[in-house]
Amino acid sequence: MMKENIYKKLPDVLQCILIGIFNILAYRKRYGGNYRTYLNIYKRNRNLSLKELKEIQANKFSEFLFKSIKNSKYFKNYPQVDLENISLLPIMTKEDFRKNIDLIYTIDKSIGILSKTGGTTGKSLEVLYTEDNLQDRFACLDDFRNRFDYELGKKTAWFSGKNILTDKDKRSNRYWKTDPFHKVRYYSTFHIKDNNLKYYLEDLIKFKPEYLVGFPSTMLEIAKYGKSNGYEFPTNCIKAIFPTAETITPFMRDILESFFNTKLYNQYASSEGAPFIFECHQGNLHLELQSGVFEVLDDNNNPTKEGNLVVTSFTTLGTPLIRYNIGDSISLEDEDLVCSCGNSNPLVKEILGRIDDFVYSPENGKINLGNVSNTLKDTHGIKQFQVVQDELDKLTILLVVDKKDYNEGIEEKFVKNWKDRIGENMILEIKYVELIPVEISGKFRIVKNNIKHLID
Repeated sequence: MMKENIYKKLPDVLQCILIGIFNILAYRKRYGGNYRTYLNIYKRNRNLSLKELKEIQANKFSEFLFKSIKNSKYFKNYPQVDLENISLLPIMTKEDFRKNIDLIYTIDKSIGILSKTGGTTGKSLEVLYTEDNLQDRFACLDDFRNRFDYELGKKTAWFSGKNILTDKDKRSNRYWKTDPFHKVRYYSTFHIKDNNLKYYLEDLIKFKPEYLVGFPSTMLEIAKYGKSNGYEFPTNCIKAIFPTAETITPFMRDILESFFNTKLYNQYASSEGAPFIFECHQGNLHLELQSGVFEVLDDNNNPTKEGNLVVTSFTTLGTPLIRYNIGDSISLEDEDLVCSCGNSNPLVKEILGRIDDFVYSPENGKINLGNVSNTLKDTHGIKQFQVVQDELDKLTILLVVDKKDYNEGIEEKFVKNWKDRIGENMILEIKYVELIPVEISGKFRIVKNNIKHLID
Protein backbone atom coordinates (compact mmCIF):
# COMPACT_ATOMS: atom_id res chain seq x y z
CA MET A 1 0.00 0.00 0.00
CA MET A 2 2.86 2.39 0.87
CA LYS A 3 4.53 1.71 -2.50
CA GLU A 4 1.23 2.35 -4.26
CA ASN A 5 0.76 5.68 -2.46
CA ILE A 6 4.30 6.79 -3.35
CA TYR A 7 3.74 5.76 -6.98
CA LYS A 8 0.54 7.84 -7.22
CA LYS A 9 2.31 10.97 -5.97
CA LEU A 10 5.12 10.80 -8.53
CA PRO A 11 5.01 12.70 -11.85
CA ASP A 12 4.16 10.66 -14.95
CA VAL A 13 7.74 10.42 -16.20
CA LEU A 14 8.93 8.90 -12.91
CA GLN A 15 5.96 6.51 -12.80
CA CYS A 16 6.95 5.26 -16.26
CA ILE A 17 10.57 4.81 -15.16
CA LEU A 18 9.38 2.78 -12.15
CA ILE A 19 7.32 0.55 -14.45
CA GLY A 20 10.41 0.05 -16.61
CA ILE A 21 12.53 -0.86 -13.57
CA PHE A 22 9.85 -3.29 -12.38
CA ASN A 23 9.94 -4.93 -15.82
CA ILE A 24 13.72 -5.17 -15.78
CA LEU A 25 13.51 -7.13 -12.53
CA ALA A 26 10.70 -9.35 -13.84
CA TYR A 27 12.48 -9.96 -17.15
CA ARG A 28 15.58 -11.22 -15.34
CA LYS A 29 13.51 -14.16 -14.14
CA ARG A 30 11.72 -14.67 -17.47
CA TYR A 31 14.72 -14.30 -19.76
CA GLY A 32 17.56 -15.46 -17.54
CA GLY A 33 18.64 -18.99 -16.65
CA ASN A 34 17.81 -21.47 -19.39
CA TYR A 35 15.58 -19.15 -21.44
CA ARG A 36 18.03 -18.85 -24.33
CA THR A 37 18.63 -22.62 -24.35
CA TYR A 38 14.89 -23.31 -24.54
CA LEU A 39 14.40 -20.69 -27.25
CA ASN A 40 17.12 -22.28 -29.40
CA ILE A 41 15.52 -25.71 -28.92
CA TYR A 42 12.12 -24.47 -30.07
CA LYS A 43 13.67 -22.74 -33.07
CA ARG A 44 15.66 -25.86 -33.95
CA ASN A 45 12.56 -28.05 -33.68
CA ARG A 46 10.31 -25.92 -35.90
CA ASN A 47 10.44 -28.30 -38.85
CA LEU A 48 10.40 -31.67 -37.07
CA SER A 49 8.09 -34.38 -38.35
CA LEU A 50 4.92 -35.28 -36.46
CA LYS A 51 6.53 -38.55 -35.43
CA GLU A 52 9.53 -36.72 -33.93
CA LEU A 53 7.27 -34.25 -32.14
CA LYS A 54 5.23 -37.08 -30.64
CA GLU A 55 8.42 -38.76 -29.39
CA ILE A 56 9.47 -35.53 -27.65
CA GLN A 57 5.97 -35.21 -26.19
CA ALA A 58 5.99 -38.78 -24.84
CA ASN A 59 9.40 -38.35 -23.22
CA LYS A 60 8.44 -35.02 -21.67
CA PHE A 61 5.21 -36.52 -20.34
CA SER A 62 7.02 -39.37 -18.58
CA GLU A 63 9.54 -36.99 -16.99
CA PHE A 64 6.82 -34.51 -15.96
CA LEU A 65 4.59 -37.18 -14.42
CA PHE A 66 7.54 -38.68 -12.51
CA LYS A 67 8.51 -35.33 -10.97
CA SER A 68 4.90 -34.47 -10.14
CA ILE A 69 4.36 -37.79 -8.34
CA LYS A 70 7.61 -37.34 -6.46
CA ASN A 71 7.08 -33.73 -5.36
CA SER A 72 3.32 -33.14 -5.03
CA LYS A 73 1.27 -34.54 -2.14
CA TYR A 74 -1.81 -34.50 -4.33
CA PHE A 75 -0.28 -36.67 -7.06
CA LYS A 76 1.87 -38.94 -4.87
CA ASN A 77 -0.41 -41.97 -5.40
CA TYR A 78 -0.72 -41.58 -9.16
CA PRO A 79 0.67 -44.51 -11.18
CA GLN A 80 3.64 -43.88 -13.46
CA VAL A 81 1.97 -44.55 -16.82
CA ASP A 82 3.22 -43.79 -20.31
CA LEU A 83 1.49 -41.36 -22.61
CA GLU A 84 -0.45 -44.09 -24.43
CA ASN A 85 -2.16 -44.95 -21.13
CA ILE A 86 -2.86 -41.41 -19.93
CA SER A 87 -6.59 -42.21 -19.77
CA LEU A 88 -5.85 -44.38 -16.69
CA LEU A 89 -5.24 -41.18 -14.73
CA PRO A 90 -8.20 -39.29 -13.25
CA ILE A 91 -9.44 -36.03 -14.76
CA MET A 92 -9.01 -33.00 -12.51
CA THR A 93 -11.83 -30.44 -12.51
CA LYS A 94 -11.46 -26.76 -11.71
CA GLU A 95 -13.15 -27.40 -8.38
CA ASP A 96 -10.65 -30.21 -7.61
CA PHE A 97 -7.87 -27.80 -8.48
CA ARG A 98 -9.29 -25.04 -6.32
CA LYS A 99 -9.97 -27.20 -3.24
CA ASN A 100 -6.61 -28.98 -3.31
CA ILE A 101 -4.30 -26.21 -4.48
CA ASP A 102 -2.14 -26.30 -1.34
CA LEU A 103 -1.59 -30.06 -1.77
CA ILE A 104 -0.85 -29.66 -5.48
CA TYR A 105 1.98 -27.14 -4.97
CA THR A 106 5.45 -28.67 -5.20
CA ILE A 107 7.32 -25.53 -4.12
CA ASP A 108 6.92 -22.94 -1.41
CA LYS A 109 5.49 -19.52 -2.22
CA SER A 110 8.74 -17.96 -1.04
CA ILE A 111 10.62 -19.40 -4.03
CA GLY A 112 7.82 -19.79 -6.57
CA ILE A 113 6.79 -17.18 -9.13
CA LEU A 114 3.17 -16.24 -8.51
CA SER A 115 0.56 -16.04 -11.25
CA LYS A 116 -3.06 -15.24 -10.50
CA THR A 117 -5.80 -16.63 -12.71
CA GLY A 118 -8.04 -14.02 -14.28
CA GLY A 119 -11.01 -14.33 -11.98
CA THR A 120 -13.66 -13.78 -14.69
CA THR A 121 -15.86 -16.20 -12.76
CA GLY A 122 -15.25 -14.27 -9.57
CA LYS A 123 -12.81 -16.81 -8.15
CA SER A 124 -9.12 -16.13 -8.65
CA LEU A 125 -6.42 -18.71 -7.94
CA GLU A 126 -2.74 -18.37 -7.13
CA VAL A 127 -0.53 -20.60 -9.28
CA LEU A 128 3.18 -21.06 -8.58
CA TYR A 129 5.76 -21.48 -11.35
CA THR A 130 9.36 -22.51 -11.05
CA GLU A 131 11.79 -20.03 -12.64
CA ASP A 132 12.88 -22.69 -15.11
CA ASN A 133 9.32 -23.44 -16.20
CA LEU A 134 8.60 -19.73 -16.61
CA GLN A 135 11.66 -19.38 -18.84
CA ASP A 136 10.50 -22.40 -20.85
CA ARG A 137 7.02 -20.89 -21.32
CA PHE A 138 8.34 -17.51 -22.45
CA ALA A 139 10.77 -19.20 -24.83
CA CYS A 140 7.90 -21.14 -26.40
CA LEU A 141 5.76 -18.01 -26.66
CA ASP A 142 8.61 -15.90 -28.01
CA ASP A 143 9.46 -18.53 -30.63
CA PHE A 144 5.88 -18.12 -31.90
CA ARG A 145 6.08 -14.32 -31.97
CA ASN A 146 9.61 -14.33 -33.41
CA ARG A 147 8.16 -15.90 -36.56
CA PHE A 148 6.50 -12.53 -37.16
CA ASP A 149 9.74 -10.61 -36.40
CA TYR A 150 8.70 -9.67 -32.86
CA GLU A 151 11.31 -9.34 -30.14
CA LEU A 152 11.49 -7.54 -26.82
CA GLY A 153 12.40 -3.89 -27.39
CA LYS A 154 10.30 -3.34 -30.49
CA LYS A 155 7.53 -0.79 -30.07
CA THR A 156 4.51 -2.56 -28.61
CA ALA A 157 1.07 -1.42 -27.49
CA TRP A 158 -0.10 -3.70 -24.70
CA PHE A 159 -3.71 -4.03 -23.53
CA SER A 160 -3.97 -5.94 -20.26
CA GLY A 161 -5.45 -5.79 -16.79
CA LYS A 162 -2.71 -3.61 -15.29
CA ASN A 163 -4.18 -1.04 -12.92
CA ILE A 164 -1.54 1.68 -13.30
CA LEU A 165 -3.46 4.93 -13.86
CA THR A 166 -3.86 7.71 -11.32
CA ASP A 167 -6.67 10.25 -10.92
CA LYS A 168 -4.41 12.83 -12.54
CA ASP A 169 -4.00 10.58 -15.59
CA LYS A 170 -7.76 10.27 -15.96
CA ARG A 171 -8.28 14.00 -15.57
CA SER A 172 -5.64 14.52 -18.27
CA ASN A 173 -7.26 11.92 -20.58
CA ARG A 174 -4.02 9.93 -20.49
CA TYR A 175 -5.01 6.27 -20.34
CA TRP A 176 -1.60 4.68 -20.71
CA LYS A 177 1.87 4.35 -19.21
CA THR A 178 5.09 3.69 -21.10
CA ASP A 179 8.03 1.50 -20.20
CA PRO A 180 10.81 3.67 -21.71
CA PHE A 181 13.44 0.95 -21.55
CA HIS A 182 11.53 -1.71 -23.51
CA LYS A 183 9.33 0.57 -25.69
CA VAL A 184 6.11 -0.94 -24.36
CA ARG A 185 3.07 1.29 -23.85
CA TYR A 186 0.45 -0.19 -21.52
CA TYR A 187 -3.08 0.94 -22.29
CA SER A 188 -5.71 0.62 -19.56
CA THR A 189 -8.51 -1.82 -20.30
CA PHE A 190 -10.66 -0.38 -17.49
CA HIS A 191 -11.54 2.96 -19.11
CA ILE A 192 -12.82 1.93 -22.53
CA LYS A 193 -15.91 4.08 -23.11
CA ASP A 194 -17.15 6.54 -25.71
CA ASN A 195 -15.70 9.71 -24.25
CA ASN A 196 -12.24 8.17 -23.91
CA LEU A 197 -11.81 6.23 -27.15
CA LYS A 198 -10.68 9.29 -29.10
CA TYR A 199 -7.67 9.66 -26.79
CA TYR A 200 -6.74 5.98 -27.01
CA LEU A 201 -6.87 5.97 -30.80
CA GLU A 202 -5.08 9.25 -31.38
CA ASP A 203 -2.29 8.23 -29.03
CA LEU A 204 -1.96 4.87 -30.79
CA ILE A 205 -1.63 6.68 -34.13
CA LYS A 206 1.00 8.97 -32.62
CA PHE A 207 2.86 6.13 -30.88
CA LYS A 208 3.01 4.00 -34.08
CA PRO A 209 3.52 0.58 -32.44
CA GLU A 210 4.86 -2.33 -34.45
CA TYR A 211 2.77 -4.85 -32.48
CA LEU A 212 -0.54 -4.93 -30.63
CA VAL A 213 -0.71 -7.43 -27.75
CA GLY A 214 -3.41 -8.20 -25.20
CA PHE A 215 -7.17 -8.24 -24.73
CA PRO A 216 -8.79 -8.15 -28.18
CA SER A 217 -12.08 -6.77 -26.83
CA THR A 218 -10.31 -3.51 -25.95
CA MET A 219 -8.61 -3.27 -29.34
CA LEU A 220 -11.97 -3.99 -30.95
CA GLU A 221 -13.68 -1.02 -29.27
CA ILE A 222 -10.89 1.28 -30.44
CA ALA A 223 -11.07 -0.09 -34.00
CA LYS A 224 -14.86 0.23 -34.15
CA TYR A 225 -14.61 3.81 -32.91
CA GLY A 226 -12.02 4.58 -35.56
CA LYS A 227 -14.12 3.09 -38.33
CA SER A 228 -17.31 4.87 -37.31
CA ASN A 229 -15.55 8.24 -36.93
CA GLY A 230 -13.60 8.30 -40.17
CA TYR A 231 -10.11 7.61 -38.83
CA GLU A 232 -7.55 5.91 -41.04
CA PHE A 233 -4.84 4.01 -39.21
CA PRO A 234 -1.37 4.34 -40.76
CA THR A 235 -0.49 1.56 -43.21
CA ASN A 236 2.75 -0.43 -42.94
CA CYS A 237 2.88 0.35 -39.23
CA ILE A 238 1.65 -2.65 -37.24
CA LYS A 239 3.27 -5.96 -38.23
CA ALA A 240 0.97 -8.26 -36.23
CA ILE A 241 -1.73 -8.44 -33.60
CA PHE A 242 -1.24 -11.01 -30.83
CA PRO A 243 -4.49 -11.39 -28.84
CA THR A 244 -4.49 -12.92 -25.37
CA ALA A 245 -6.96 -14.24 -22.78
CA GLU A 246 -10.16 -13.97 -24.85
CA THR A 247 -11.78 -15.99 -27.61
CA ILE A 248 -11.44 -14.54 -31.12
CA THR A 249 -14.57 -14.54 -33.29
CA PRO A 250 -14.57 -14.00 -37.09
CA PHE A 251 -16.30 -10.64 -36.52
CA MET A 252 -13.53 -9.47 -34.18
CA ARG A 253 -10.80 -10.64 -36.55
CA ASP A 254 -12.36 -8.86 -39.54
CA ILE A 255 -12.69 -5.51 -37.74
CA LEU A 256 -9.22 -5.63 -36.16
CA GLU A 257 -7.39 -6.65 -39.32
CA SER A 258 -9.19 -4.22 -41.62
CA PHE A 259 -8.80 -1.17 -39.37
CA PHE A 260 -5.22 -1.74 -38.20
CA ASN A 261 -4.08 -2.88 -41.70
CA THR A 262 -2.37 -6.02 -40.48
CA LYS A 263 -2.95 -9.69 -39.67
CA LEU A 264 -4.01 -11.18 -36.36
CA TYR A 265 -2.26 -14.33 -35.17
CA ASN A 266 -4.13 -16.14 -32.44
CA GLN A 267 -2.67 -18.03 -29.50
CA TYR A 268 -4.07 -20.09 -26.68
CA ALA A 269 -2.77 -20.75 -23.18
CA SER A 270 -4.02 -19.85 -19.69
CA SER A 271 -2.97 -18.29 -16.40
CA GLU A 272 -2.92 -21.77 -14.86
CA GLY A 273 -0.27 -22.75 -17.38
CA ALA A 274 -2.05 -24.63 -20.15
CA PRO A 275 0.04 -25.84 -23.09
CA PHE A 276 0.10 -23.64 -26.17
CA ILE A 277 -1.90 -23.47 -29.40
CA PHE A 278 -0.46 -21.10 -32.03
CA GLU A 279 -1.59 -19.71 -35.37
CA CYS A 280 0.84 -19.87 -38.28
CA HIS A 281 1.43 -17.61 -41.31
CA GLN A 282 -1.15 -19.62 -43.24
CA GLY A 283 -3.84 -18.76 -40.71
CA ASN A 284 -4.02 -22.29 -39.29
CA LEU A 285 -3.99 -23.17 -35.60
CA HIS A 286 -1.50 -25.80 -34.37
CA LEU A 287 -1.25 -27.72 -31.12
CA GLU A 288 2.25 -27.28 -29.69
CA LEU A 289 2.99 -30.89 -28.68
CA GLN A 290 6.30 -29.93 -27.08
CA SER A 291 4.40 -27.90 -24.47
CA GLY A 292 1.94 -30.55 -23.29
CA VAL A 293 -0.81 -33.06 -23.99
CA PHE A 294 -4.17 -32.05 -25.45
CA GLU A 295 -7.16 -34.35 -25.05
CA VAL A 296 -10.48 -33.46 -26.65
CA LEU A 297 -13.23 -35.37 -24.86
CA ASP A 298 -17.01 -35.59 -25.01
CA ASP A 299 -19.26 -35.32 -21.95
CA ASN A 300 -18.57 -39.00 -21.17
CA ASN A 301 -14.79 -38.38 -21.32
CA ASN A 302 -14.37 -40.30 -24.57
CA PRO A 303 -12.06 -38.95 -27.30
CA THR A 304 -13.83 -36.85 -29.92
CA LYS A 305 -12.96 -34.26 -32.57
CA GLU A 306 -14.94 -31.46 -30.93
CA GLY A 307 -15.43 -31.22 -27.20
CA ASN A 308 -13.97 -30.37 -23.80
CA LEU A 309 -10.27 -29.63 -23.65
CA VAL A 310 -8.33 -31.59 -21.02
CA VAL A 311 -4.67 -30.62 -20.73
CA THR A 312 -1.43 -31.82 -19.21
CA SER A 313 1.17 -29.06 -19.25
CA PHE A 314 4.90 -29.76 -19.08
CA THR A 315 5.77 -26.27 -17.80
CA THR A 316 3.74 -26.45 -14.56
CA LEU A 317 6.04 -28.34 -12.19
CA GLY A 318 5.37 -25.79 -9.43
CA THR A 319 1.60 -26.41 -9.63
CA PRO A 320 1.22 -29.49 -11.86
CA LEU A 321 -1.62 -29.69 -14.35
CA ILE A 322 -2.32 -33.35 -15.11
CA ARG A 323 -5.44 -34.16 -17.12
CA TYR A 324 -6.91 -30.81 -16.10
CA ASN A 325 -10.34 -29.95 -17.51
CA ILE A 326 -9.61 -26.32 -18.23
CA GLY A 327 -13.19 -25.36 -19.02
CA ASP A 328 -12.62 -24.58 -22.70
CA SER A 329 -13.60 -26.44 -25.84
CA ILE A 330 -11.91 -26.85 -29.22
CA SER A 331 -12.49 -28.73 -32.46
CA LEU A 332 -9.71 -30.63 -34.25
CA GLU A 333 -9.06 -30.93 -37.97
CA ASP A 334 -8.73 -34.31 -39.66
CA GLU A 335 -5.49 -36.01 -38.63
CA ASP A 336 -4.32 -36.46 -42.22
CA LEU A 337 -4.41 -32.71 -42.99
CA VAL A 338 -0.94 -31.14 -43.18
CA CYS A 339 -0.26 -27.41 -43.16
CA SER A 340 1.91 -25.91 -45.90
CA CYS A 341 3.70 -23.68 -43.36
CA GLY A 342 6.14 -26.49 -42.46
CA ASN A 343 4.85 -26.96 -38.91
CA SER A 344 3.88 -30.64 -38.47
CA ASN A 345 1.98 -30.16 -35.20
CA PRO A 346 -1.69 -31.27 -35.42
CA LEU A 347 -4.20 -28.74 -36.71
CA VAL A 348 -7.03 -27.19 -34.73
CA LYS A 349 -10.17 -26.26 -36.63
CA GLU A 350 -11.43 -23.77 -34.05
CA ILE A 351 -10.93 -22.61 -30.48
CA LEU A 352 -14.53 -22.55 -29.32
CA GLY A 353 -13.81 -20.84 -26.02
CA ARG A 354 -15.06 -21.35 -22.54
CA ILE A 355 -17.55 -24.17 -22.07
CA ASP A 356 -19.75 -21.82 -20.03
CA ASP A 357 -19.60 -19.09 -22.72
CA PHE A 358 -22.94 -20.17 -24.11
CA VAL A 359 -26.58 -19.32 -23.64
CA TYR A 360 -29.19 -22.02 -23.29
CA SER A 361 -32.49 -22.21 -25.08
CA PRO A 362 -35.09 -24.77 -23.88
CA GLU A 363 -36.14 -25.00 -27.53
CA ASN A 364 -32.78 -25.20 -29.32
CA GLY A 365 -30.23 -26.14 -26.63
CA LYS A 366 -26.81 -24.52 -26.28
CA ILE A 367 -25.86 -21.54 -28.44
CA ASN A 368 -22.07 -21.14 -28.38
CA LEU A 369 -19.97 -17.98 -28.41
CA GLY A 370 -19.51 -17.98 -32.19
CA ASN A 371 -23.25 -18.05 -32.79
CA VAL A 372 -23.81 -15.41 -30.13
CA SER A 373 -21.30 -13.12 -31.84
CA ASN A 374 -22.94 -13.68 -35.22
CA THR A 375 -26.17 -12.08 -34.02
CA LEU A 376 -24.52 -8.84 -35.18
CA LYS A 377 -24.79 -9.97 -38.80
CA ASP A 378 -26.33 -7.33 -41.09
CA THR A 379 -26.61 -4.79 -38.27
CA HIS A 380 -24.81 -1.52 -37.62
CA GLY A 381 -24.79 1.05 -34.87
CA ILE A 382 -24.31 -1.60 -32.15
CA LYS A 383 -21.12 -0.66 -30.40
CA GLN A 384 -21.07 -3.35 -27.72
CA PHE A 385 -23.34 -5.96 -26.21
CA GLN A 386 -23.37 -8.49 -23.43
CA VAL A 387 -25.91 -11.27 -22.95
CA VAL A 388 -26.76 -12.35 -19.39
CA GLN A 389 -28.74 -15.49 -18.58
CA ASP A 390 -30.19 -15.75 -15.06
CA GLU A 391 -33.25 -17.85 -15.98
CA LEU A 392 -33.75 -20.86 -18.24
CA ASP A 393 -36.41 -19.15 -20.36
CA LYS A 394 -35.09 -15.58 -20.44
CA LEU A 395 -32.10 -13.65 -21.76
CA THR A 396 -31.16 -10.08 -20.92
CA ILE A 397 -29.03 -8.24 -23.46
CA LEU A 398 -27.15 -5.11 -22.45
CA LEU A 399 -26.70 -2.93 -25.51
CA VAL A 400 -24.50 0.11 -26.14
CA VAL A 401 -25.50 1.80 -29.39
CA ASP A 402 -24.56 4.72 -31.58
CA LYS A 403 -27.81 6.67 -31.81
CA LYS A 404 -26.79 8.18 -35.16
CA ASP A 405 -26.74 4.76 -36.86
CA TYR A 406 -29.04 2.63 -34.71
CA ASN A 407 -32.80 2.59 -35.28
CA GLU A 408 -35.89 0.45 -34.86
CA GLY A 409 -35.13 -1.47 -38.04
CA ILE A 410 -31.69 -2.44 -36.75
CA GLU A 411 -33.22 -3.52 -33.46
CA GLU A 412 -35.72 -5.70 -35.31
CA LYS A 413 -32.91 -7.33 -37.30
CA PHE A 414 -30.85 -7.90 -34.14
CA VAL A 415 -33.84 -9.44 -32.36
CA LYS A 416 -34.59 -11.64 -35.40
CA ASN A 417 -30.98 -12.88 -35.42
CA TRP A 418 -31.42 -13.87 -31.79
CA LYS A 419 -34.78 -15.51 -32.34
CA ASP A 420 -33.29 -17.55 -35.21
CA ARG A 421 -30.92 -19.02 -32.65
CA ILE A 422 -32.96 -19.32 -29.45
CA GLY A 423 -36.43 -19.88 -30.90
CA GLU A 424 -39.61 -17.84 -30.63
CA ASN A 425 -40.68 -18.88 -27.13
CA MET A 426 -37.79 -17.54 -25.09
CA ILE A 427 -38.13 -14.11 -23.46
CA LEU A 428 -35.60 -11.60 -24.83
CA GLU A 429 -35.15 -8.40 -22.84
CA ILE A 430 -32.99 -5.62 -24.27
CA LYS A 431 -31.59 -2.98 -21.94
CA TYR A 432 -29.90 0.07 -23.44
CA VAL A 433 -26.95 1.22 -21.36
CA GLU A 434 -24.15 3.76 -21.65
CA LEU A 435 -21.40 1.40 -20.50
CA ILE A 436 -20.86 -2.31 -19.93
CA PRO A 437 -18.11 -2.76 -17.31
CA VAL A 438 -15.24 -5.20 -17.73
CA GLU A 439 -14.47 -7.89 -15.16
CA ILE A 440 -12.04 -7.27 -12.29
CA SER A 441 -9.33 -8.85 -14.47
CA GLY A 442 -9.83 -6.23 -17.19
CA LYS A 443 -11.36 -8.78 -19.57
CA PHE A 444 -14.70 -8.29 -21.25
CA ARG A 445 -17.22 -11.13 -21.31
CA ILE A 446 -19.77 -11.26 -24.13
CA VAL A 447 -21.69 -14.02 -22.35
CA LYS A 448 -22.46 -14.30 -18.63
CA ASN A 449 -24.29 -17.57 -18.06
CA ASN A 450 -25.38 -17.77 -14.42
CA ILE A 451 -27.61 -20.86 -14.72
CA LYS A 452 -25.20 -23.43 -16.16
CA HIS A 453 -25.63 -25.51 -12.99
CA LEU A 454 -29.26 -26.09 -14.07
CA ILE A 455 -28.24 -27.53 -17.45
CA ASP A 456 -27.24 -31.18 -17.89
